[in-house]
Amino acid sequence: MSAIIEIENVVKTFGGIQSVKALDRVSLSIRAGEFVVFLGPSGCGKSTLLRMIAGLSQPSGGTIRVEGRLLRGRDPAVGMVFQSYTSFPWLRVDENVGFGLDLAGGDTRLRHEKVKDVLDRVALTRFAKSYPAQLSGGMQQRVAIARALAVEPRILLMDEPFGALDALTRVEMQTFLLDMRSKDRKTIVFVTHDIDEAMLLADRIVVLSPNPGQIAEIVDVDIPHPRTVDQTERADFTQLRHHLRRLLFSMVRNAA
Repeated sequence: MSAIIEIENVVKTFGGIQSVKALDRVSLSIRAGEFVVFLGPSGCGKSTLLRMIAGLSQPSGGTIRVEGRLLRGRDPAVGMVFQSYTSFPWLRVDENVGFGLDLAGGDTRLRHEKVKDVLDRVALTRFAKSYPAQLSGGMQQRVAIARALAVEPRILLMDEPFGALDALTRVEMQTFLLDMRSKDRKTIVFVTHDIDEAMLLADRIVVLSPNPGQIAEIVDVDIPHPRTVDQTERADFTQLRHHLRRLLFSMVRNAA
C-alpha cells in the first residue's frame, strides 16, 4: 500500500525564550487503509502530533504531507474526532451530523441522504431527532464520529475518543469501531494511553517516548481480524502486552 501520510523530521516547539520542545525529529509513513495507534505516557507529544496531521497546528520544523500534498492547514481529506463529544446541544442528532455538509453547501436532498446513510452506519437512525443531552456518552461519541464521516474524509484522526467513557461503554465503542472499520477500510490514526485498546485496534502501534517526544519503537500487531475484546487474554495479546508495559514503564522510570 502507498503512503497516504508522510511525516519527515518533524519538530514542534512551544513558547518563546524558555521554549519547550514537544517533538523532536519524528519521521513516519502511514499507508492507505492502515489503522495506526500513537501510544505513550503523558508528555510524549502524541496528541500534538495528531493535531499537526489535522492541520490544527504547524510544525516548527520538518514537513507533513497528505496524499502527496504539503500540509499547510486543514485538508479536506482529513476528519477529526476529539475526546470531548463536541456536539452542539441546541441541534438535533441529524443536524449535528449534517453540520459540516451544510457549511459546504450543495444539493439539500443529497445532504439529507448522506446524513441518513451515515446515521444508519453508526446505528443512530432512530435517534435522528433527539438532542445530545438525551443520549448516553457512547451514543454522543457516535454522533461525533458520524459528523466526521459525513464529509467523507479518506483519513480519520481520533484523539483519545473513548477516554471520557466508563469501562463498559468504552468496550462497546471499541467493538463499534472494529465493526465499522471491517466495512470501510478507512485510514485511521488513533491516540490512546491504554495498552489493551492499542493492541485491540491497531495494525501498527507507534510508541512515543517523552521529553522531547520521539518514536521509541514501532510495533506491528500481527494478530488477525476479526478481533474481539475477549481475545485480549490470548497468549499472543499477553506477550505483546508485556512487551509494551516494559517499554512504557522503562520510559516512566527514566523520566523520574
